Amino acid sequence: MIIMGIDPGLATQGVGIIRYENQRFAPIWYGAVLTKAGLPLPTRLTQIFDDTTQIIEKFRPDVVAMEELFFNTNTTTAFAVAQARGCAVLAAAKQGLEVFTYTPLQVKQAVTGYGRADKPQVQQMVRALLHLNAVPKPDDVADALAVAVCHAHSHSPFYEGRR
Repeated sequence: MIIMGIDPGLATQGVGIIRYENQRFAPIWYGAVLTKAGLPLPTRLTQIFDDTTQIIEKFRPDVVAMEELFFNTNTTTAFAVAQARGCAVLAAAKQGLEVFTYTPLQVKQAVTGYGRADKPQVQQMVRALLHLNAVPKPDDVADALAVAVCHAHSHSPFYEGRR
């Protein structure tokens, strides 16, 4: 199974594509969709949609997994990021892909075995599980890979048998 993980964002959208077969992970590609802060919002959203579509067309994932949005107080940021997330969902949907969403707690639980793990713990587990030399940067990219790993664990017959 090829899984595309996305950590939604307006300025930086993390993207990670992994293969999960026989209970083993292999990174295929990871990076970020970046938009410039001074551009009008519609221009930035179009770029997110177009870049996400190009990545999907290039790597042909089987599914897309995204982290659910979580904001405490800044509603302005929340609305902009929600719109960016919507562009990524639309890009996947237009390519016929099913989109799965996971809470930060679910991602941490699936990747580290502990739902309250801190960001460095999650990043180090992503590095170890994918046999990477270093933690991917920026953090959004590592988060996207973590979401992809979460999906693999959540939809694996081996994992489900352990519940």
